Amino acid sequence: MMPKLGNYITGSWITGDGEGQTLFNAFNGEPITQASTRGLDFGAVLDYARQKGNPALRRMSFHERGRMLRALALHLREHLEKFYRISYLTGATRADSWIDLEGGIGNLFAYASLRRKFPDEPFCPDGEGMPLGKGGTFMGQHVLVPKEGVAIHINAFNFPVWGMLEKIAVNLLAGVPAVVKPATVTCFLTEAVVREIAASGILPDGALQLICGSAGDLLDHVASQDVVTFTGSASTGLQLKAHPAILRESTPFNMEADSLNCLVLGTDVEPGMPEWDLFIKELRKEMTVKAGQKCTAVRRIFVPENRLEDAQKALIRAIAQTTIGNPENEKVRMGPLAGQTQRLEVRAQVTKLLASSQLIYGALDNVKLLEGDADKGAFLSPLLLLNDRPFDSEEPHSIEAFGPVSTMMPYRDMEAAIELSKMGKGSLCSSIVTADARIAREYVLGAATHHGRILILNNECAKESTGHGSPLPLLVHGGPGRAGGGEEMGGIRGVKHYMQRVAVQGSPSMITALTDVYQPNARQTTGEKHPFRKYFEELQIGDTVITHRRTITEADIVNFANVSWDHFYAHTDHTSLADTLFEKPVAHGYFILSAAAGLFVDPGKGPVMLNYGVEECRFLKPVYAGSTIGVKLTCKEKIAQEKKEEKELPRGIVKWYVDVYDETGESVAIATILTMVQRSGAVGDGPSEGQT
Repeated sequence: MMPKLGNYITGSWITGDGEGQTLFNAFNGEPITQASTRGLDFGAVLDYARQKGNPALRRMSFHERGRMLRALALHLREHLEKFYRISYLTGATRADSWIDLEGGIGNLFAYASLRRKFPDEPFCPDGEGMPLGKGGTFMGQHVLVPKEGVAIHINAFNFPVWGMLEKIAVNLLAGVPAVVKPATVTCFLTEAVVREIAASGILPDGALQLICGSAGDLLDHVASQDVVTFTGSASTGLQLKAHPAILRESTPFNMEADSLNCLVLGTDVEPGMPEWDLFIKELRKEMTVKAGQKCTAVRRIFVPENRLEDAQKALIRAIAQTTIGNPENEKVRMGPLAGQTQRLEVRAQVTKLLASSQLIYGALDNVKLLEGDADKGAFLSPLLLLNDRPFDSEEPHSIEAFGPVSTMMPYRDMEAAIELSKMGKGSLCSSIVTADARIAREYVLGAATHHGRILILNNECAKESTGHGSPLPLLVHGGPGRAGGGEEMGGIRGVKHYMQRVAVQGSPSMITALTDVYQPNARQTTGEKHPFRKYFEELQIGDTVITHRRTITEADIVNFANVSWDHFYAHTDHTSLADTLFEKPVAHGYFILSAAAGLFVDPGKGPVMLNYGVEECRFLKPVYAGSTIGVKLTCKEKIAQEKKEEKELPRGIVKWYVDVYDETGESVAIATILTMVQRSGAVGDGPSEGQT
């Protein structure tokens, strides 16, 4: 009997009842396993995530969740060779699998590092506090807390690992568990990775569950605190988005749909230029990597009319050099599609495209292989089409062949190129290859409304560019219109998608107590011990020192000008102040900040190790000779730091709210300064940060 894949649900591995869907080796068509979810209780699956995984993650801080992701990434990296061997069965070459496997693990590392952008708390403030009253006793603050539901990820077949890891990295950092439903045709690779995740014991129980096979009535059980994400065809996504339970519960639904992405050759680029070679190289890569089975692959190529013939000849020469065959063969650059069903679908879509276009390279029913059987394997030749009347043809702008297929089209000028790019009715990404900044600006500002991401590719960035088709963890991945209207990843933006934003109103002291971030006009605590004499653990938010005062003299202003070499007229020239904001020479703002430091710094050696920087500095009122200033220095926020090396002193970063005021009591300057403060004991364990 053929082995079945397991479903990792409710804390254990369970196989579905009866005969499941047979999954095949994309290279030779041989059956390898079956997938079934028959008999599973999907309601229980979601309840387990909500009742077991969610509370466990919500109790953890962002920093703890981030370290968890990092540990998971390190663990999976140790099993890469096993994953590569399984990935070949999906039709992916080593290079294709690198994107899927190591790209996915890279997302875990990226979001693990992103923990530093959040407080060491289970929740976080969102933006700055807002005063809501003239007296300073009433304010508002947005706060983000993890949703109490589960993230349900319905993923596509083309990236069975990256598609899972790029999503769960975000929801796990946010504090929300996940149920992953990969596309069945390649889910055996996803299952292998989840087995390693489960065996590691790194994630809390219920933080991750896997369904291999049909989703059954899964969506019937969604609730308002859940989040559903979908990656795949626009038609399937629209059906899911309209599911009665999703509409009834107002469940957030994020769709990333396949789209007709485009690449534009700028009117300035000619054969022989570095950008010309980049254009051809990028197109060849986009057509052949993963056999063109990428949601971001270039489907439409726009070339200036006078470069069309040169471009198609150069691209045909480049594509013809692609060796096709067994993905395990090191000489092969393009393997088969993921399965026979995908090959049939691509051929059907290409037939529709040929209603208004002509095939100028490749064949629908013939492919030259270095190794393999063209009938048993899901092989397909790269197919380049030409449509010479793009404004009069609907097919290239509405029909996608999800394989190694692109259509080249001419355009007259940049206005026409922009209009053609929009005819796809929304895409995940677009690129323009140009050496002219004016052309790049015109295209980006003209086309931005219809694309989720735009790459400006030229010789300057080519060495470091990740390319047209590579979504990055810290940038949003998604697009308007046909592309689904959703956003994934995007760094902090993506994490917020799994959190509930609530507007909290109250006194500054209450908001300070809630957020652990000092708010202006909140209660301050003074004591005999100077805050600079306190270790990181001793400091409390609101600890304050009120300094003695200092009168600013003309000599101070002159001396600072001589020391700093800042002889700006407003500080030094009595004769040039007519029609200015100043009555007489004004003290340098940076002198006022320096003088404030002289007032609040405790000079003796203590736990404060160094000055780490200044943020949010504002000079609010002129300070003239004769003015007297004082300072209130308040502990605003504490950020624990992890040790990079064992020999390092344990420490944290402390943000201080600096309020410099004059003899009238009015603030003349405010700033946030940062110091590095020693801890009295070690913090955290685990590998050094250098391993990220």
